Amino acid sequence: MRFILKTHYQQDIDVFKHNGQRFWFGLLALLVIVAPLFIDTFYLGELSLVYIYAIAGIGLMLLVGHTGLVSLGHAAFLAIGAYAHAWFIGKGWPLPLSILLAGLLSAAAGAMVGRPTLRMTGIYLAIATLAFAHIVEQIIAHWEPVTGGFRGQLVPDAVFMGFDLSRGIPFYYLCLFVVVLCLLAALNLLRSPTGRSMVAIRDSEISAQSMGIDLARTKTIAFAVSAGFTGVAGALFAHKLGYLAPDAFTMLTSIQLLLMVVVGGLGSMHGVFYGAIFIVVLPQFIAIMRDTLPTAIGQLPGLEPGLFGLILVLFLIFEPLGIYGRWLKVKQFFDEFPLYRKATHKRQKSYLRTERLR
Repeated sequence: MRFILKTHYQQDIDVFKHNGQRFWFGLLALLVIVAPLFIDTFYLGELSLVYIYAIAGIGLMLLVGHTGLVSLGHAAFLAIGAYAHAWFIGKGWPLPLSILLAGLLSAAAGAMVGRPTLRMTGIYLAIATLAFAHIVEQIIAHWEPVTGGFRGQLVPDAVFMGFDLSRGIPFYYLCLFVVVLCLLAALNLLRSPTGRSMVAIRDSEISAQSMGIDLARTKTIAFAVSAGFTGVAGALFAHKLGYLAPDAFTMLTSIQLLLMVVVGGLGSMHGVFYGAIFIVVLPQFIAIMRDTLPTAIGQLPGLEPGLFGLILVLFLIFEPLGIYGRWLKVKQFFDEFPLYRKATHKRQKSYLRTERLR
């Protein structure tokens, strides 16, 4: 078991808590950098998709895991980022500026959604964001001069300084570079006063308001930042797809994104990557299982969304801390063995006494 001796206040907000984390994360960074030398092209593309989903997951984790606001409409922000980036690239804008503007446009849409829904919580907020996603889906389908409607739209190649970054190893490194930037930005945001205000709102809105935190401002910022990250992911997702169509951004996409943060582990940036790997691997596993299951089951049209929903419900009931939470429990078990107590992680009521006033 590792005991950390804290000698200054900076240690509370350090990204790496001890040298062990620096070593293992440094080794992980080395592995992902040299991965194209050893991984087949197909798996390299899947790993790029993991990074893209992780960027969207970082945004949704800031909203759901750290601010406590549920969203079922993040597929809309993914679509806004994808179509905006395709339009900017088609007009000849530089690749970095196009990705940045796609994220800013999605952030503006997130702020517009977040402001009117400040008084909503729980299921009502989820329904409001779901309605917004449906509105965006209809706009994409009928705004043919910009989006191409149901015919779709071809995504131009990602060219930067004469190099084509649209596919293969260059696209892998582009996704890796962007996900590292987004992760560092999110971690620094969480260490800032705004990030701490978001966590305070998640724990108790009444307590946060009594400490002088502006709920409306913080929630709006959370929505905007979350949508901005998702828009950046949408810009990369556009190049991954190669051709944009409305059926690429449906309610199932929103459920996948929510499933990613819940299964990975709410409130943890580690969980974002666990969840991203999970939702990339799961469709491949379902496709393999369709060939082995009986025809009546394997050919069901709603098998994939049904499994997504079932897994989401099971994790909420039996493991609300997700894969990362389970890993922490297993790690603590071996650290404390044979003195580990079964009641160590027994669930307790999460509300404060002030919450009973509602």
